[in-house]
Amino acid sequence: MVKYVVKRILLMFITLFIIMTICFVMIKLLPDPIIKSKLAEYKQELALREAWGYNKPILTQYGIFLKKVFTEWDWGYCIRVGTKFMDVTEYIAMKLPATIAVNLYSVIISVPLGILFGIYAALKKNKWQDQVINVIIMIFISVPSYVYAFLVQYFIGYKLGWFPIVIKTGTDYFSWDMFVSMVLPIMALSFGTIAGLMRFTRAELTETLTSDYMLLARAKGLTKMQATVRHALRNAFVPILPMVIGYFVDILTGSLIIERIFQIPGVGNVYVDSIANRDYNLFMAISMFYTAVGLVMGIITDLSYGFIDPRIRMGGGKTNEY
Repeated sequence: MVKYVVKRILLMFITLFIIMTICFVMIKLLPDPIIKSKLAEYKQELALREAWGYNKPILTQYGIFLKKVFTEWDWGYCIRVGTKFMDVTEYIAMKLPATIAVNLYSVIISVPLGILFGIYAALKKNKWQDQVINVIIMIFISVPSYVYAFLVQYFIGYKLGWFPIVIKTGTDYFSWDMFVSMVLPIMALSFGTIAGLMRFTRAELTETLTSDYMLLARAKGLTKMQATVRHALRNAFVPILPMVIGYFVDILTGSLIIERIFQIPGVGNVYVDSIANRDYNLFMAISMFYTAVGLVMGIITDLSYGFIDPRIRMGGGKTNEY
């Protein structure tokens, strides 16, 4: 297990470095117009550009970038997005609570619903309830989340007026008023998660319910409900729980399009602005943040299989448990 973890971490750093290099080169290839607004800010921007070597070859710029990041943990300053000349890491930390809040609400609501509906569909296999749930799954999975965002925004927010079209301004993201203003983006983010968990839970539980040990449990005198709760659910949740863990880790990444549609002042919205305005430092910091979270999430998800089911051994090892 230790050897496997060390290997995955090394591969994670190699992957992170490769993605960092690609992102740096690609963003530098875009045109870089200098915005001459106020003279003082213009001179300050030129000084920052000179310090970061913006007028030098790309490889030299990349060397300066790596040196500042790995020796000083200096990701630079915001130049054209948000608070001008603010430290990039501080600016991202300021925007992160909004992203965490909307995604945390979405996960807390969608995970239980997806699992419960999946269990219900498996227990009602081939009945009309199962058919209805399968149709809902197909619709929710095949349609992108931003389409649902426009639909709930128009029909529920605009036509019916039940919830605000955009979220409330402020920083108290875990208050009741803020939660009410986040209902529409939470709905848009939750549909896909609910459908994915419903489909996966139904498939795993259906396979478990038809296994040989379930027939043996019924033969020993257990009722269908007792056999399902004691044996089927326990075994079916082995592959399901790592997915749930992945969803909770993923609350940091957010949704670029959803945040943009509902004007959520989160990291995703800032990320789009950093690309449009050629804010190199902010773009690189957020790109590496997203990449690091995704890679760590993959490792945590893989390792969780071994903790949930001790019979699973990582790294190709064999187990003597039968």
